[in-house]
Amino acid sequence: MKASHGVIRFRRNLTAYLFLAPALGLFALFSWYPIARGLVVSFQRVDLVQPPVWVGWDNVRLLWNDPLFFKAWRNTARFAALGLLLGYLVPFGLAIVVNEARHLRGYFRLAFYLPAVLPPIVTVFLWRWIYDPGPGLANTALGWVGISGQPWLQSPDTAMLSLVIVATWSYAGSTMLIYLAALQGVPASLYDAAEVDGAGIGRRLLDITLPQMRFILLIMLILQVIGTMQVFTEPFVLTDGGPANATVTVMLLLYRYAFQYGNYGAASALGLMLFAVLVALSLLYLWATRRFRE
Repeated sequence: MKASHGVIRFRRNLTAYLFLAPALGLFALFSWYPIARGLVVSFQRVDLVQPPVWVGWDNVRLLWNDPLFFKAWRNTARFAALGLLLGYLVPFGLAIVVNEARHLRGYFRLAFYLPAVLPPIVTVFLWRWIYDPGPGLANTALGWVGISGQPWLQSPDTAMLSLVIVATWSYAGSTMLIYLAALQGVPASLYDAAEVDGAGIGRRLLDITLPQMRFILLIMLILQVIGTMQVFTEPFVLTDGGPANATVTVMLLLYRYAFQYGNYGAASALGLMLFAVLVALSLLYLWATRRFRE
């Protein structure tokens, strides 16, 4: 009886399965197969000239003995930390300001979102001109107020922060819209009652806004960490990992192993390590969403 019910249910959903099959096939071809293939290549020596040779853990040992390996992870963690400080707090602050604006709210939404429309490579080249130590806009603006120019991308002390500013400017607008939508979902009656009780902006923020938005704030926090761990375009175009390897990230090191050193096995092994870290963060994301929904 149960088997017949299963057959009936399968036949009823057969049309849906047929519609899903092409999409699932393409997804498997371009997503699942590269992941599985990368796992195999991680334990091989692949140089596109000779047939692949199984080398076991030699690629991992090669990475472990590379001085840039741990530096790349530290730089990536530093970028993620600075990205949270700016890329997480700045959009939230902008959302609060826009939400409190009485006039021109639509204009501010558009103005803050416009950088997200630009292709990432265009944004990076724009900021390369802004950071130019000669006629760049950043040092020119500092000169207007009597401050000497800064070596934005030429100094190990400022290069990473400069990259974080670029990433924050690029993606803050889209993140702000998410926060703004969540803010507008907070019942206005709560703020009205707080104003009647004499609560100021700070008290309303702590007692109403943050508790009401804790779920979306947690989700965006985890997604922000996952995104910053994969940073590549900014250090690749603006600094190429310099100066003095101060901005070499995991993704940039992976690119070097694959396309500069021609060692696809080591590049796949490094990608597998990053994949494991991102899977752990994704599991944390799923656990957090499940807990807050309960």
